[in-house]
Amino acid sequence: MTNVKNLSVAIIGYGKMGKEIENVSLEAGHNITCIIDNDDDWLKYESWLKKSDVAIEFTTPETVVDNIKKCFDIGVPVVTGTTGWQSQINEISELCNEKNQTLFYASNFSLGVNILFELNKKLAQIMSNLNDYSLEIEEVHHTQKLDSPSGTAVCLANDIIKINKKFNNWKLIPENITEYDIPIKAIRKNNIFGVHEISYKSGIDSIKLSHSAANRKGFAKGAITAAEWVVNKKGVYTMQDMLKF
Repeated sequence: MTNVKNLSVAIIGYGKMGKEIENVSLEAGHNITCIIDNDDDWLKYESWLKKSDVAIEFTTPETVVDNIKKCFDIGVPVVTGTTGWQSQINEISELCNEKNQTLFYASNFSLGVNILFELNKKLAQIMSNLNDYSLEIEEVHHTQKLDSPSGTAVCLANDIIKINKKFNNWKLIPENITEYDIPIKAIRKNNIFGVHEISYKSGIDSIKLSHSAANRKGFAKGAITAAEWVVNKKGVYTMQDMLKF
């Protein structure tokens, strides 16, 4: 992976993740050109945003698409970790390619979670021919998380659906779950940075894959690494492109 130093980084969204992105960016030797957290900031700092090498965006499902489009319009590569907008990713990816811009998106920038994604796909392949096991995904996050289930849980479920033809959908508990649905349990607790668990259970045993985040720094470091990697590239990229597992 390319390790670019002294990037000019714009931060879009200044919540807890935005603040962690700021800290980790400075630790890595990058410069913060501007921080955009509301409509007034867009007007106030647009000229500074234009001078940025990359924008890192962590906002809300309601604002992320508009934020990405604004970055495209002024030609700034954007790295986003906002989740909850999966239904619009194809549309925005097409727009990115049409405008010859740069988008790097991930449901989770943690290296450990991306290892979990790969292990989940391998286990799904093994379990696809075993009918004695039931499947459930559980995710636990802090009470301020806006989307439910998490984007990471949705990615885990969708990866299983692509491999195991028994399943054709996921549903959030307590929806009406059929044998063709992957049930996802979403739990919200204080001071939880993110826990994801995939469980296969039979009458005689159980198999589990899990990942637990100790803090937000791992997500921020992953986003900064993505920003360093994506500079000078055009197109749409994900963690799979960067990590090449």
